[in-house]
Amino acid sequence: MKRFSSRPERSRPDQRRAPQRAWLKDERPPLPEGEASSHAPEAPADDLLWGRHATQAVLEAGRPIHRIWCTSELRSAPRFLQLLREAKASGVLVEEVTWARLGQLTGGAVHQGIALQTASAETFDLPSLIEGCATLGEAPLLLALDGLTDPHNLGAIVRSAEALGAHGVVLPQRRSAGLTGSVAKVAAGALEHLPVARVVNLNRSLETLKDAGYRVIGLAEEGGVTLAEADLDGPLVVVTGSEGDGLSLLTRRHCDQLIRIPLRGVTPSLNASVATAMCLYEVARRGWMKDLRGQAPSPPITRPRLNHEQAQPEQLDEQGAEERPEEPALVAAATEAPGLQLDLERPTGCDPESDNSDFQSSVEL
Repeated sequence: MKRFSSRPERSRPDQRRAPQRAWLKDERPPLPEGEASSHAPEAPADDLLWGRHATQAVLEAGRPIHRIWCTSELRSAPRFLQLLREAKASGVLVEEVTWARLGQLTGGAVHQGIALQTASAETFDLPSLIEGCATLGEAPLLLALDGLTDPHNLGAIVRSAEALGAHGVVLPQRRSAGLTGSVAKVAAGALEHLPVARVVNLNRSLETLKDAGYRVIGLAEEGGVTLAEADLDGPLVVVTGSEGDGLSLLTRRHCDQLIRIPLRGVTPSLNASVATAMCLYEVARRGWMKDLRGQAPSPPITRPRLNHEQAQPEQLDEQGAEERPEEPALVAAATEAPGLQLDLERPTGCDPESDNSDFQSSVEL
């Protein structure tokens, strides 16, 4: 018995799909032998830096550099061309490579056409940082980071701290991100200007800072006072914890005061780097910013006087760290492919896209 109509039932189309044609499949022809391995991104070595801001800051700061890789586009940037010429004149090997090669070298990072192999960033001990800050002529502002393992957060904090006038960072040797290329890229050059003290025990270091006259405040959502109410005068240490766990219980006990940032929306918390930047801005607003009006320039920052001869190169964390080989395997792999050594005598006004034939002829193979 037909329920809705007396019309003859139409034959249903065949629901079976025809076999999928080979040319519709999302398949790509295999790469030539050796191509996949030569351009596949790998984890970058710890002594590599990339990105224009980070590498320019390193080149200008005079940190020892072992090798530079860059693309032809760097020739159209006069400042970079001059820095590359100076590096080559000092004996640094400068090689021109493709964007794909740089991508492999930096682990697929946004390299902006340049990477370099450099000596580790210099760090100081805590007494040297305290002594250097004693000569500032203004109230020192330091950051202490508790269990911050995300390199992007660390890089963002370093960038904000340097820009807003902090005088240094206290970083534990364990359970903390190191001063890697990822940190330097996010910091956008700030790492070359902000002193970093590596310490074995953060809480003992906080006690040392207290003995030197610093007040220690910690950022925590259960803080007893808001950021607007907090006393931010005098020599100050701002302690920030990790996003997941925040400040450890022992670190909270070593803080003179816990401060919270009130939130109005449904989002329960802020990114660690954002919360730190907000606190640093409040310190600056009450300090060097209070007399600024309109387009008046900011006062120049006073840097701690530090003995760079006593600085120590950044070391890998002891916990779970592997010894770094003398020549990183990734760097060695990158140099196995045919490379181009730059002829840096080419005029700065040349466009590598418009006169590629002349450009290629000016390169030393």
